[in-house]
This record gives sequence, C-alpha cells and structure tokens, in this order.
Amino acid sequence: MLAVAYYLVLVLHVIACLFLIGVVLLQQGKSQDLASAFGGGGTQTAFGPRGSANVLSKATTILAGAFMVTSLALSVLRPTHSGILDKAGAQPTPRPAASASAAAPVAPAAAPSSAPAAPATPQ
Repeated sequence: MLAVAYYLVLVLHVIACLFLIGVVLLQQGKSQDLASAFGGGGTQTAFGPRGSANVLSKATTILAGAFMVTSLALSVLRPTHSGILDKAGAQPTPRPAASASAAAPVAPAAAPSSAPAAPATPQ
C-alpha cells in the first residue's frame, strides 16, 4: 500500500513539475511576452492586456505549493531500502578469499634470449 502511494505522489510530482515549467515560461518579462518572441509585437495577448498576470501568478503559486507538498511527501514515503547516499558512511564488507588456482597469476612465457650463452669456465 505504501509503494502505491509513493508512486502516485511521484506521478503527481512530475506532472506538477512539468506544468510549473510551462507556466513560468509563459509569464511576461519586463517588456516582452510570448507573443513578441514570435513576432507578434502588438498589445493583444492570449489572456488580454493584464489578465495573464493574475491567472499565471495564481497558477504559479498553486503549482509551487503542489511541488513543495509532493516533495515533502516523497521524502516521507520513500521506500525502506537504502540508497547509495545512505551506504556512503558504511564500512565495506570483506570479500571471501578466492581459491588458490584462481588467485595465482599466470607467468608469461620466457622469451628466447638473443645473447649467446656464456662459456663455461674450466675447473
């Protein structure tokens, strides 16, 4: 049941993020809006001359609140298994010793010597 709630909140979080990005990109700058970016420099906008400020401001506030609530809910509902950051402070566990045949390095074959053999000394 907890996993279902986690994934439901995760989906809501992603939707809130995408809509928040869209609403922020639609807002007007100091002297420009979305219409002037595409060459429509007239005073007619999609929401009217001042209507966009109220609608988009309210939408931004609501979506930012939804983003914060879902972020907190995700941190509370996270699965019980630990992640990589939780294991960062843990001591590594020793590995079992490998068998002698697997651990022994293989010596390279001896290369033939190009120098002549030293003469034997008489005794």
